[in-house]
Amino acid sequence: MSIKKVTAILQSRLATIDWKLLIFLLLFLNVKLVVKVVAVILIYALRRNFKFGFKIKNTRLPLFYLIIIGIGLFNWMCSGLLANTSYTVAIVTGIFFWLLCILAIHQVKLSVEKNDPTIIHHTILLFFIINIIASLAVYGSIICETGSINPYRYQGNFQKYFIGTGDYIKGITLDTSTTNAVINAFGVIYFLLRNKNLWALLCMVILVLTGSNITNLLIGITLLYIFVFQSTKTQKSIIVICLLCIAVFLSKISPQNNNYITTSYEKIVNPKYKENITSGKIIPVKDRPDSILNEEEKKQKIAYLYLDSVHAALKAKLNTAALSRPLVAKGIYLKEKPIIPKDNIHSAPFQHKYDTTVFQANLLTFIKEDKVEEPAIAIKKNNLPGKLIALIQTADYFQLHPFKIITGCGMGMFSSKLAFRITALKIAGGYPAKFAFINNDFKNNNLAVYLDYFTKNAGFHSLINTPNSTYNQLVSEYGIVGLAAFLFFYLGFFFRHLKKISYGLPILLIMSGFFFTEYWFEQLSVVVLFELLLLLNIKENEKAVSQ
Repeated sequence: MSIKKVTAILQSRLATIDWKLLIFLLLFLNVKLVVKVVAVILIYALRRNFKFGFKIKNTRLPLFYLIIIGIGLFNWMCSGLLANTSYTVAIVTGIFFWLLCILAIHQVKLSVEKNDPTIIHHTILLFFIINIIASLAVYGSIICETGSINPYRYQGNFQKYFIGTGDYIKGITLDTSTTNAVINAFGVIYFLLRNKNLWALLCMVILVLTGSNITNLLIGITLLYIFVFQSTKTQKSIIVICLLCIAVFLSKISPQNNNYITTSYEKIVNPKYKENITSGKIIPVKDRPDSILNEEEKKQKIAYLYLDSVHAALKAKLNTAALSRPLVAKGIYLKEKPIIPKDNIHSAPFQHKYDTTVFQANLLTFIKEDKVEEPAIAIKKNNLPGKLIALIQTADYFQLHPFKIITGCGMGMFSSKLAFRITALKIAGGYPAKFAFINNDFKNNNLAVYLDYFTKNAGFHSLINTPNSTYNQLVSEYGIVGLAAFLFFYLGFFFRHLKKISYGLPILLIMSGFFFTEYWFEQLSVVVLFELLLLLNIKENEKAVSQ
């Protein structure tokens, strides 16, 4: 094939990409807020269009965003904090986040409206290719660093990787590994139902590598739904392979994740649960992963491993001495250099360090100085995960303040990324300390839960222990009006096109589950990709019906 022909093919392929949309996605999904803002400024500079098309009937964009901003302003006016400069800055910041959501979905909608669906599909494919390459590059660098093709079992380097290896697989967004997992969950469904089986499997591989247990659960449930209601024979085969990927990962590649899931499940369904290691095969403390050990057992494990390493070193030294003495006496010398035993990476010097980080030290100082109330009743007695405790706290709050349930307690007042950000503790990004604002209801509930878990060792720093949840945010800060607006004017905006949706319906269902796990709107990341996929699916089905 001639160079001219190759160039022509390449140019034709490049011409089928919406580069404005691709660059916008890559920048807007980046973890840095400043990069997201640059993405919005750049896309509007290239495509100046502010005709949002909000209408009561047949609205072009979801009315949910405007309603939420309206509720936030109403609560602010009724809060008695109009003269409070710090809270005014917080309100402006919160509204700014919601406006970014509107600006983002408007540009996504424009791309879908102005382009043929094929162009958008090619653009989305290229986005996923870039993300897959970025994820595999990170995994490859971890293999090079550890010298182990399976770093999920590598306990050297102070357990830098081990069960937390997936936390480093962040993809092109450089956000949390959970964000990467959600993106690839979308990819699995999107490619599967478009019969792009290779790409569906590649997305599944990246999803599994992130080690996101909650994403594995939700994608598993969604794939079973597709298997029963919405798949061909070939698609069923791919679904089986995807489910096997999860099973192999949990059983062979990272069995400690399987132990973590089992323990978490028992804690939720049985609050009085205590780990039972006496029934069945007894696993010595030194052979159990750190993630399932209590503080005393961790100390025992370190002691056992240290003694084992000392014993092994002494034994090797004695054996070497015993062999060398008679050989030297007879004038016989070893031709090969004696092998020096390597350090045991499972010994105490190589185990995870439990030193308090600078970030944790700052949080502990804050707890002491601001006298944060410890959420001891729920955590100590019932042993519940932080996310469930946060929901209980919201219910208890409304029992004490029943009138607040209508429109909530206010933007940034109880459960949101904004509430964490405006503490200026750098929990959810930077914020000027002179404008820091912490509502007492937030401080003694959701913030207290976060502080209790995340000032402990890394074994407690899991998604299930964060109070983060879009549903909790909507109910606590915007009340039943806000939740209703979400159900009817956001999810309902897409649901009313159900007859026109193919891959969009499973993506809508799985995103409904993901909204339990994070403050996704304020995260300003996966929601825009979710909206792009659904708007595209609606358009191409409308086009098919019209033809």
